[in-house]
Amino acid sequence: LTEVYSSSPALGRYFRSAKVISFSNESSTVIYQLVFSVPPSTEGFMENVMNPDFIRNILRQNIYDED
Repeated sequence: LTEVYSSSPALGRYFRSAKVISFSNESSTVIYQLVFSVPPSTEGFMENVMNPDFIRNILRQNIYDED
């Protein structure tokens, strides 16, 4: 995750760290925390760039690109 987000053109400059919170071998589930340092509020920044769907799609795109 660290490499994915730190190398992202859209989020790399804001990304600070990724940390695994919990992991389950049984269900192959990982819960993680991403930390970003964001600039003072600008119009639409939090709604667009820090949107959970946008952040998830960065990871999805990276997975698709590897296949």
